[in-house]
Amino acid sequence: MADRSLRGMRLGSQSLQSEEGVTFSPRVSHTYLCATCGRETVMIFSAEAEAPDEWECRFCSQTATRLVDSKPVIVDHSDEKIARTHWDMLLERRTRAELEELLEERLTVLRQRRGQKVGA
Repeated sequence: MADRSLRGMRLGSQSLQSEEGVTFSPRVSHTYLCATCGRETVMIFSAEAEAPDEWECRFCSQTATRLVDSKPVIVDHSDEKIARTHWDMLLERRTRAELEELLEERLTVLRQRRGQKVGA
């Protein structure tokens, strides 16, 4: 029984695997420049992967732009959709005057249900 115990072994803190015979995939480093703080962030990607044009700056968490030949890449945001809120979609269907009229109708119904005077 004593020969099977793992006494003296630091479980979880050391790996028994070695890097012998392991071939790593080719890697490429890309540099990103933050316009806010002016610092550069170097990220390492697989050589097969397409590097994004923007990356989060690790110093200030703002958007950094990839550098190609020491010049920032121009990122085109023209095709991105602007997020519409519920209010924007509601205003597409009704005018503000109609919405105020509906609000008054609903408030009247609620006040009547609670037993309050209407118009108070």
